[in-house]
Amino acid sequence: MNIPDQKDRGNTETTGRILSIDEFRLMRGQVVGRSAWTLIDQAMVDQFAEVTRDRQFIHVDPERARDTLFGGTVAHGFLILSLLSAFYADAVPPLKDVKVGINSGFNRVRFVSPVKTGCRIRARFVLAEIEEQNPDHWRTLLEVTVEIDGISKPAMVAEWLTLWIV
Repeated sequence: MNIPDQKDRGNTETTGRILSIDEFRLMRGQVVGRSAWTLIDQAMVDQFAEVTRDRQFIHVDPERARDTLFGGTVAHGFLILSLLSAFYADAVPPLKDVKVGINSGFNRVRFVSPVKTGCRIRARFVLAEIEEQNPDHWRTLLEVTVEIDGISKPAMVAEWLTLWIV
């Protein structure tokens, strides 16, 4: 993953900070981070195809894919989804005194626009909800939008749930 320029980040005032749960709670409804742009190249798509055994030609055969409505190969939707953990680590400040964060899954995921190989993408994270479930157990819901550089429609939107134990 490439090193982000500060201008590519969402909330530069939180870059490099460790936030308390209380500070994070105050960010409800706000962008809590944007990842750096990441190039989706054919090598990445081919590696994902091999690991997942999803070798559909639209992903791995540039010559055949040229004759489709996409005009070339496109990334797997699940490849884009699988990059969210890395995008999160790049974009969102860590939380102070967290013992563990547990990925609880997604309320919804929608693949809105195809990501053509050779495009750059990044993720924007909005803290939609944060609530204490039990003492020292916090549930967050992040609204995630994966943006495609130079394209107005996003590649993907999702609601991501995490349980934080402090």
